[in-house]
Amino acid sequence: MITRQELEAREEKTLATYAAKSGRHRGRRYPEAEHPYRTAFQRDRDRVIHSTAFRRLEYKTQVFVNHEGDYYRTRLTHSMEAAQIARTLARALAMNEDLCEVLALAHDLGHPPFGHSGQDALQECMKSAGGFEHNLQGLRVVELLERRYAAFPGLNLTWETRESMRKHTVHPHLPVEPEYEPDWAPLMETTVVDISDSIAYDAHDLDDGLKAGLISEAPLRSLELWRLAADGLPADMDPELRQRTIVRRIIDLEVTDLVVTTLRRVERLNIRGLEDVRRSPERPMAFSDDMDRRKRELQRFLRDEVYRHHRVVVMSEKAKRFVTALFEAYTSNSDQLPPRFRAWAASVGVERAVADYIAGMTDRYAQDEYRRLFHPFENLL
Repeated sequence: MITRQELEAREEKTLATYAAKSGRHRGRRYPEAEHPYRTAFQRDRDRVIHSTAFRRLEYKTQVFVNHEGDYYRTRLTHSMEAAQIARTLARALAMNEDLCEVLALAHDLGHPPFGHSGQDALQECMKSAGGFEHNLQGLRVVELLERRYAAFPGLNLTWETRESMRKHTVHPHLPVEPEYEPDWAPLMETTVVDISDSIAYDAHDLDDGLKAGLISEAPLRSLELWRLAADGLPADMDPELRQRTIVRRIIDLEVTDLVVTTLRRVERLNIRGLEDVRRSPERPMAFSDDMDRRKRELQRFLRDEVYRHHRVVVMSEKAKRFVTALFEAYTSNSDQLPPRFRAWAASVGVERAVADYIAGMTDRYAQDEYRRLFHPFENLL
């Protein structure tokens, strides 16, 4: 049997000096004995995969709501695609694959139903009660809301995993808590996952937008990144296969550029160890200027032609109404909440308990709750 100690020794021998090492993690909030043949980050990954919040991602919107078709990405498939890109990057850059994987799989655990429109609605509802941000909600999920262990709330993940989740989103109005070392720059594994998330949704929103007929290839040819990815493909190639090949090549172009540019930046910034990462005035990991420009051009196109498409906007506005109505109904009379969340409201306040409840809903469950609360003859049992 290969023991945890042997796996930790492999990391020390094979990973870059600036990589996070599982054998050096800062522990868990609630002390636990180490596992005999899984590293701490592997254990974190397994706890995320077995969590209720992770399973619910299957029925949470990415761009298209679940009932629009089986082809389109959900939060679950997006998280899996982001995790695979993150693992590829980590392997190429000799960083910790297991930490990258758990962070990618966990990065959307706090996302409410109905995609970004659901988050926007909850943020508006919570603006006078502490606000709502899905990355911070994900941290609440793993620290407080998951119920799988008798000895502690949440999943009791390592400090490095929780710190990375906390630093996925840092804004002046959301200062990092002292527990998570606000003066430290994030681990490079944190940045790997942040960028992998972006690469994944660029590619799959293109793919889903084409499949749904929201966009066609003709206007995409104005994009430099699309033209680069299409270069050399036969003119008579099957259109659907051609588009999927181009999307796949876009991922490869972005990942390759990121690896090459990052290695150059690591050398220029003299990143020799983890302490250098923590003190670096610049993010060591970045695209080249040319790729950054091409990527931004693609993202502007997606914003204008996919996310603002009338079909997507109609569903988004409908979703905001769902979420807002649910929030107002529960906060006006918290006795409508399930017993667990009524009790939770006594600890964290009604608004926060309602936000926690709604954020954990799938699209389907939120629609069922809306019918239960507002349709006059809906069966309540």
